[in-house]
Parts: sequence; structure tokens; C-alpha cells
Amino acid sequence: MKKRNKKSTEIYKARAQRVAQAKKKKLREMRQNAKAASRASSYIYASGRFSGTKSGYGFVTDLENGLDSDIFIPVSKIRGALDGDLVKVKYKKLEGGRTEGEVTEILENFRDTVIGTLAQRTSGFYRKKQKTEYVVIPDDKRLSLEIRVEPSRYDKLGDKVEVLLPKRRQTSFDTGEIIRNFGSSDSKEANYEAILAEVGIPTEFSEEVLGEARTVASEALSDEGRKRLGREMIFTIDGADAKDLDDAISLSRLAGGRWMLGVHIADVSHYVRAKTPLDREAMQRGTSVYFVDKVVPMLPPVLSNGACSLNAGEDKYALSAHIILSEDGNIESCRIEKTIINSRVRGVYSEVNSLFDMGKDSPFYSKYKEVYPTLLKMHELYKILDKKNRKNGSLELETAEARITLNENGFPVKIEKSERGDAEKLIEAFMLTANEAVATLLNEKDYPCVYRIHEPPPPDKLENFRTYSANLGLDTAKIKGENPRAAELSSVLEEANEKGIGYALSTVLLRTMSKARYSDVSLPHYGLGIDLYCHFTSPIRRLSDLATHRMIKAVLLDGEDARKYRSYAKRASVSASDCELRALNAERQIEALYKTLYMSSFVGEVFGSVVTSVTKFGLFVELENTCEGLIPLSELGGYYIYDDVYKTLSNGSVTYRIGDTLKVKVENADIASKTVNFSIAE
Repeated sequence: MKKRNKKSTEIYKARAQRVAQAKKKKLREMRQNAKAASRASSYIYASGRFSGTKSGYGFVTDLENGLDSDIFIPVSKIRGALDGDLVKVKYKKLEGGRTEGEVTEILENFRDTVIGTLAQRTSGFYRKKQKTEYVVIPDDKRLSLEIRVEPSRYDKLGDKVEVLLPKRRQTSFDTGEIIRNFGSSDSKEANYEAILAEVGIPTEFSEEVLGEARTVASEALSDEGRKRLGREMIFTIDGADAKDLDDAISLSRLAGGRWMLGVHIADVSHYVRAKTPLDREAMQRGTSVYFVDKVVPMLPPVLSNGACSLNAGEDKYALSAHIILSEDGNIESCRIEKTIINSRVRGVYSEVNSLFDMGKDSPFYSKYKEVYPTLLKMHELYKILDKKNRKNGSLELETAEARITLNENGFPVKIEKSERGDAEKLIEAFMLTANEAVATLLNEKDYPCVYRIHEPPPPDKLENFRTYSANLGLDTAKIKGENPRAAELSSVLEEANEKGIGYALSTVLLRTMSKARYSDVSLPHYGLGIDLYCHFTSPIRRLSDLATHRMIKAVLLDGEDARKYRSYAKRASVSASDCELRALNAERQIEALYKTLYMSSFVGEVFGSVVTSVTKFGLFVELENTCEGLIPLSELGGYYIYDDVYKTLSNGSVTYRIGDTLKVKVENADIASKTVNFSIAE
């Protein structure tokens, strides 16, 4: 070994000292930075509602500190919280304004039970053997856990079951108790009943409610305090299978080219009196729910299909709104009165459309001969109202509704896009006019009302929509400022329709919009471009309309103190909003079930489709018949990058966007989860 001389030894020592000093300096800096980071990222404690996601992670809305954005909760820090639970969290503020935290305690369970499919899992080893346990996989994919259960001898793998959860959920793997078995998760019947049970829609009326309904329905009509409208040409127009006919119309032309539109609505509040079992039942149900093959009514059928329904040739109680319109369709005044009406004819959409198309040559002309001249006037007014609404900026989103045909066994044998003709649009325009006129009248008098409100899009979603529209080559200069009018968005949508990309933009715009809701406070309806709007025209099937009718009669017509009904308007608004969301959830799930059942007959077949949504895990597509499904990312092949702003998946040479047309093959249809998977056809 070669010895160092004295000089080289000194150089080596000096270098070692410099290195040691540098390390000490670096260590001090790291400790200082760590302390600073610790101080900057100290935990904040709060409580809020937990929202789960299909991917397993979740978010909590901070109810205490007024955060602009929700707190992100990673999968590993959910601690057994389920979607909707009220929880305590601790969180940190990160760079860029983001927040991240963890659940520390579950304060309130949002749900007592969960519905899912019974499955078997093997995990770990017990005495050198793998441990087998039974679990229930929730149908609601926002509940990212599997629940351990001990099935009885009657429970079979693959059954759809309801599980009672423990009161506290502090671990990521709960143990529950099976309390109901719906049957095989592959059957329509089991899934149907499970959906109704999960959303909590009552399907039976108590004997007390039914008894009261029968009693009030049998009461003889009286002219006292009412006006008979025998001279007006009044009639209904509805779908062929509708049984709860709650709106009728009339029309006359006045001097100077003005119009008098009569909208005559079933006086349901005469039968459903305040603070009765019927009234409490209506408040609990909130709305009728319409499924493919059945209706769960808000009111017993003896009322909804009988005493209240405006059946042709029968005297019926009504609230009639006579609305004076200018020559170009603007509302000038509105008068509401208690009436007795008698519908001249039970109009059907398809038949009236035939009259509009063929005139007196229609095969249905003889049925409508008496009201035919009035129908022609109504068609003229509809065109005027439609032009006015478009000018005001009412958003006409390009969406499709399904018409599902079942066979004698209740199995879907045909699904097609439901087309709306002028008859459907006419009734919609007349009802919209009546709702606006009634809301304006009540607001001017400062009377209570259940308003239908729709707030502007959130600023962040609006900015994403503006960027997406610009990427499609559309003129986004029309969308001015942070609070554009609906008319400005509508003009961009019209441009997209002209360029053949209206469907793509409608899809994104629909997800940009806020959700409409009910309120006792008068706010504009953004999507319709209307300052004041309520629901007045469907009291047989909606609590909101029934409540507004009750307040009109009590305050406007009978002179009661408006203050007595302020709290009622608020309660009815909350219940109507909550029940509407529940009904929409059930209707969508039932429709998805039938679409999955239908597509299960076409596994392996190829269809044309349109991309309706692009996500980081694949493409959602919709067929011409409105059936939808997912093309998983794994089916695309290769490595794709997802762009959240432009809503694209790209691998450099291929880019998928909303609105793209693709040939797809049906890979599978999972009835238990109500999902269909596709692949891109060669």
C-alpha cells in the first residue's frame, strides 16, 4: 500500500472537512424546510358529507370552514365511510389550492342497508389453508367496499340481497346481516324489486289513505263558488297510454290579433286537503314515478285515474288560468279561477300529429271534427311561442328518449328513439306559458309559491365548456364574461347544429348545467331563459304543483293571510326536490335494466354508435336505439393519454372525442350491474 506524503494528507483532510461542513449545512436546511413544511401543512379539522366515487376515493364537503372546493380523501383514508355519511375529517392544504385529508370519525350513517350481489372470496391462509368468506358487492359503485356476511342455507351465490349494516363503520371491511333476498341477480324481477327497495319508493298505499281517497272521490260535484266553462272548446292531448289526464286547453282570438289561452288543470287540492292522511302521503311521495311497464302514483288510482283525471265527456273540478298573449306571444295578463269543465275529446299525440300533417285527409279527422278549427289556431300560436322562446335563448339540447316495447312476458323486444312531433311540442309550449304566467302573477302580489329554479352553470364548468367549444372551432366570443345569458350558449349550440356537431356539444353542455330544483324563493330559470317560473300544470303527479294550487286557492282566491303558507311553501319545495331526485334515480335504473336485458340478446353483433363521454378508463357510446355502454380502455389497445379539458383519449396517432361515430361489437351485457360493454369492431 502506497503511503501518502504530508502535503497530500493535509489536502485530503481539508477536503474531508469541506465535505463534512457541506453535509451539516444541507442537513440543517433539510431540518428547517421540514419544520416549515410541518407548520404550513398542519392539519385542519372539520365535519362534512362524504361523497364516494366508483374509483374508490371520495370527497368531503367542508361544512365549517367555507372551502371553495371539496376535500379529497384517498382510498386508504376513507376508514369505512360510505357515500352520504356525515363524517369528521382532518385535512391539509396543498400546493395549487388543493386539499387532502382522511376520515377520523363517522358521525352519522346515511344508510342502514345496502343492496348488492352475494359472492365468495378467498383471502390469506388459516392453518395452511386459504380462508373462504362470503361478501356482498354493492350495486351502488360509489360504495367502494365489500361487506362480509354469513348467508343462510336459502341464500345462493349470485343472489341479489339486502344487507343490514352495523351502526358504526370504522374499518374498510364491514360485517353485515342479510335481511332480504330478492332472487337471482340475473333475473329481471329481482333487479326490479331491488331498485325500488334501494331508492325507497313506497309502492303500496295504507288502508287509511285508500279509504280517504275513496270517500272524497265519491263526493258529488257542486257549482258553489265555481264557474262552468260550457261554452269554451276545451279538450286534452296526451300520450295514448296516459291515464292521469291533468291538463286541458282552449284558445280564442281577441281583437287586435291578441290571444286568450286557457290552461285548465285538475283541481287536485279539492280532494287532497291539508293535514290529512292523503296530504301527508303526497308530501312523502313527492311525485309519481313512471317505469316502462308500470306507474307508482303519488295519489291512489281512484283519484289519479278517476275523480281528478280530466276524462272526456265528464264534468270535472279545475283551476283555470286564462292568459292574455300579445300577437307575438308575450304574456300580458293572467286570471285564475275555480271552474267546472267538460273535455270535448280525449286527444292523442300521434293522432293530432296526423291532423297537422294531413289536415282533413287524416284518418282521425272525424274524431276531432268539432275541435279541428281550434287545433289549427293552436298550431299557429305554438309556432309563435316557439319562435319567441328561441329568441329568449331557451336551450334546446339534443337529447334522445327511449321507447321500449315489451312482450307478453315483460321482456324487452324493441327499443327505439322516441320522436316528438308538433303536438307534443305544442302542449309543452302551452304548459310552459301557463307556468310562467302563474309564477309572475303570484310573485307580483308577493304570495307564496313553489318556484322551479335553475341556477347558472358553475364558473369552472363554464370555462371548461368554453375551452371545449373553442377546440371544436366554434365562435366562443358569443359567450361573454363569467355570467353569460342562456341565449349566448344557445347561439353557440345553434352553430354546432349547423356544423353537424350539435349532439357532441349538447352532451357536454348538459353536464355543464346546474340541476333545476324547487324553491320558495323566486330565482330565474336559466335553461329556459325565464325570470319567474313554477310548476302549475301537473298536480295529479307532482307535489310542487299541488302545493302551488293550494296556496293559489287559499291566498289568491279566498283571501287568506299569505304568511300562513310561507313555511308550507318551503317544506313542499324541499320534499319535491328530494323526491324528484329519488324518482329520476329509480326511472334511470329501471330503464338501464331493460336496455341491458335487451342487449343481452345481441352479444357478438355489430352496431353503429356515437361517443357520448370520454373518460380516463374508456369511451361511453350510445347506439341509434339509445342503448348505452362502455368501451373499456383495455379494448382500445396501446397507451392512451386522457385530456380532461378537451375530453379526449389519444395515443398520438388516434384521438377519440365526444361525437365520434364508431362501429362497435357487443362484448357482454351484465344484468346484475345493468351495464353493457363494447369493443371497437374491426
